[in-house]
Amino acid sequence: MARLKSLVYEEMTAAQKIAHDEILSGPRTRIGGPMNAWFRNPELAGLAQRLGAFCRFQTSLPPKLSELAILIVSRDWSAEVEWWVHQPIAVEAGIDAAITEAIRKRERPQFENRDEEVLYDFASELMADKSVTDKTYAAALAEFGEATVVELVAVLGYYTSVAMVLNAFEELPADGTLPLST
Repeated sequence: MARLKSLVYEEMTAAQKIAHDEILSGPRTRIGGPMNAWFRNPELAGLAQRLGAFCRFQTSLPPKLSELAILIVSRDWSAEVEWWVHQPIAVEAGIDAAITEAIRKRERPQFENRDEEVLYDFASELMADKSVTDKTYAAALAEFGEATVVELVAVLGYYTSVAMVLNAFEELPADGTLPLST
C-alpha cells in the first residue's frame, strides 16, 4: 500500500493543478509513477517532469536504448512500477523480450546488437560500481559519441531518482502485480 494518499485533481491546490496540467500538456498521456509524491511540492514536480520528458522523449538515444537503460535502473532498484510501465514499452520499441527477462532475473542477457550490449555494460557498471572503467567508457564513446553518453548518464540518473521515489513511498503497479518479485 502506498505511503502517500493519491491526490485527486479536484482537491489539489492551484499550484498542484498547474503542475498536473503542465505534465499532461507535453508528451505524457497520464499521471503516474513518482508524480503523486512530487506533487507535494509543485515546483519540484514541474522541474522533475521537464527533466523526465527530456530524458524519455528528447535524447539522441533511440527509444529502444533509452528503455533498456530504464529497465537496468528499475531492476537495480527493484522499482516495481518503473519495470511494470517500461518493460512492455521496451519490447514494443525493439528490445527482445528475452533480454528483458534476463535483466529481470539479474542475469546477463545474450545480445545480438552491439549498441544494446555497449549500453548494458556501461549502465550496469555505472549502477553497480558507481563509475565506469576506461575500457567501458571508450566503448560507449565509440558507439554513441560524447553527447549521447552524457545523455545516457542523465537518463540513468533521472530514472534512479524515479526509482528512489517509487520505493520510498511504496508505489506499486496499479494491477497489484510485482513483476520483479517473481
